[in-house]
Amino acid sequence: MAGKTLDSITSQDIAALGIPSEVAEKLHQTLLQIITSCGAATPQTWSRISKELLNPDLPYSFHQMMYYGCYSHFGPDPPAWSPDPENVMLTNVGQLLERRGKEFLGSRYKDPISSFSDFQEFSVSNPEVYWKTVLDELSISFSVPPQCVLYDNPSRENGLSYPGGQWLPGAFINPARNCLSVNDKRTLDDTVVIWHDEGDDGMPINRMTLEELRREVWSVAYALDTLGLEKGSAIAIDMPMNANSVVIYLAIVLAGYIVVSIADSFASREISTRLRISNAKAIFTQDFIIRGDKSLPLYSRVVDAQSPTAIVIPAGGSSFSMELRDGDMSWHDFLQRAINSRDDEFAAIEQPIEAFTNILFSSGTTGEPKAIPWTNATPLKAAADAWCHMDIQKGDIVAWPTNLGWMMGPWLVYASLLNGATIALYNGAPLGSGFAKFVQDAKVTMLGVIPSIVRTWKSTNCTAGLDWSSIRCFASTGEASSVDEYLWLMGRAQYKPIIEYCGGTEIGGAFVTGSLLQAQSLAAFSTPAMGCSLFIIGDDGNLLPQDASGMGELALGPLMFGGSTTLLNADHYDVYFKGMPIWNGKVLRRHGDVFERTSRGYYRAHGRADDTMNIGGIKVSSVEIERICNTVHSSVLETAAIGMPPPGGGPERLVIIVVFKDSDNSIPDLNELRIAFNSAVQKKLNPLFRVSHIVPVPSLPRTATNKVMRRVLRQQLAQLSSTSKF
Repeated sequence: MAGKTLDSITSQDIAALGIPSEVAEKLHQTLLQIITSCGAATPQTWSRISKELLNPDLPYSFHQMMYYGCYSHFGPDPPAWSPDPENVMLTNVGQLLERRGKEFLGSRYKDPISSFSDFQEFSVSNPEVYWKTVLDELSISFSVPPQCVLYDNPSRENGLSYPGGQWLPGAFINPARNCLSVNDKRTLDDTVVIWHDEGDDGMPINRMTLEELRREVWSVAYALDTLGLEKGSAIAIDMPMNANSVVIYLAIVLAGYIVVSIADSFASREISTRLRISNAKAIFTQDFIIRGDKSLPLYSRVVDAQSPTAIVIPAGGSSFSMELRDGDMSWHDFLQRAINSRDDEFAAIEQPIEAFTNILFSSGTTGEPKAIPWTNATPLKAAADAWCHMDIQKGDIVAWPTNLGWMMGPWLVYASLLNGATIALYNGAPLGSGFAKFVQDAKVTMLGVIPSIVRTWKSTNCTAGLDWSSIRCFASTGEASSVDEYLWLMGRAQYKPIIEYCGGTEIGGAFVTGSLLQAQSLAAFSTPAMGCSLFIIGDDGNLLPQDASGMGELALGPLMFGGSTTLLNADHYDVYFKGMPIWNGKVLRRHGDVFERTSRGYYRAHGRADDTMNIGGIKVSSVEIERICNTVHSSVLETAAIGMPPPGGGPERLVIIVVFKDSDNSIPDLNELRIAFNSAVQKKLNPLFRVSHIVPVPSLPRTATNKVMRRVLRQQLAQLSSTSKF
């Protein structure tokens, strides 16, 4: 966004933005003082402007004038936030490095800010020391301690492959028990879950202490054992993320069963697919999902999916009038099965570190979702990321609109509770002023977002007049973010940093992210995640030098704590390692994103290299969408589904490329066809998906083996977009 440089801006320019002239004059005088002290175009200038000059009540156009004016000639990756040495000493990593930096890094250690990159490299080269240290910091308790941190044996044994090594071999643990334990991070009286219902703005926030959470979880765990299921059986959860679903999640894990995560937005067919793949023996759900004055059926979708036994929770009140299917039971009747054990502590089922604790799903390129088991190590990866990169600690209040059907739901549970923080849940849509007020009233300190939500907040200005000053940092994941929208977001909380967080369900967290010990640039990542190494594959198939700038498909170092080692319905080695480059004798791990490493050392995401996309923060296969669209209208020969970011960057939009059977006759109205595509995709796949554009073409580009080259289509659409024809 072009504009005047700071030293050429006048008080009249400021007043022209709708700011009263006397206020504009005061702002201009303060600006001149900052320029005199720091110069007109330095990171220090912007840092002082963001702290001393700007506030959420000033027009956003003034924020834009200051930011783009300061950095008009800076080049790539201008820092929107820079760490303060005093505040860094209060962070988890800052305190650790002050205590042990010289022990870890020797003479290379200078201070936490200067030495953070060295510490990240240390976490990769010295996993034994790093992960033992972090697990100690998290107060993780094993019933049987591990023999070591990492057994690195890349050979194939008995038909199995362990290119990612074996982590914490020999250990036994229950991550839910760790979430419920009293330790130096919390007492029984500490609040661990808070929540608020949409529409109840005048009511106080609901709170649950650790003691209350433990009793609720124990009660559900005892009731689970009355169902007669074998330990290790899969039990699904398909309901909104609220206090009940958190209790159910922890109880399933505590009692030695496996959670099957299913998003509450899925259509019956998608629910059925996930139940079948996971072989779920029971499912927890709600009768309805309440959104404002609407009641959206959920139990009926579960029934249509031909689910196993369902335990049905009423969305409003303590009872419901609907008739349940034979064999299903109400939440009340389920809890009554263990009424005599309600106050007794449940003995956690301790299991090997490699035992499954959760089955989640990520879209594959063949249409059927990949079933990804989380082991008992994966929750520790989630908590460690939060400890290091978001600096979550005792006393924090963590909100992230999500669902247990996506990895960020379980991530939120473990990242909060294992770090001694409080989970903040809003029972309703996060898009309006109700959620924004909840953030204020709950005094949220770490707010997680996806870019689509931020776009809605900005367009409706639903945060106006609210106080978000309690926020210490934001975090963002799920899809590509927009510089301008995230500048707006920072401005709602006096320019607190945004930690970009990119990983995958199969990783349990991030491989690239940010840090409160590094300058953060908007829509960019400042560092590989702790314990992770990144590689970029050039167009010639060779790896770029690790410190060189460039763009290509991202590959990951294979040794990642918490990463997946198996898939339920695909060959893990074939999906993630087969055909990948070798580096230092180790095969690299495939991820599928196209990434750029910039000249200033930041990373930027450029979409998928394969045939999946992120729509509204939900990863989906092109094939899944195409199968639906191909049957919508008799004139359609074939389709290709493409995710395209808007010209200014930001979340991907769903574009359908259409080849008609007869390009000369009987072509339907494209807008009517778009509406029909929308209706079909929302009904059969996910009601959150929306087709943005339809582009007719004579034919689809294909490889010699007849595979559709969606990357070529994306490139062609990008060219159309740049010439304003699309």
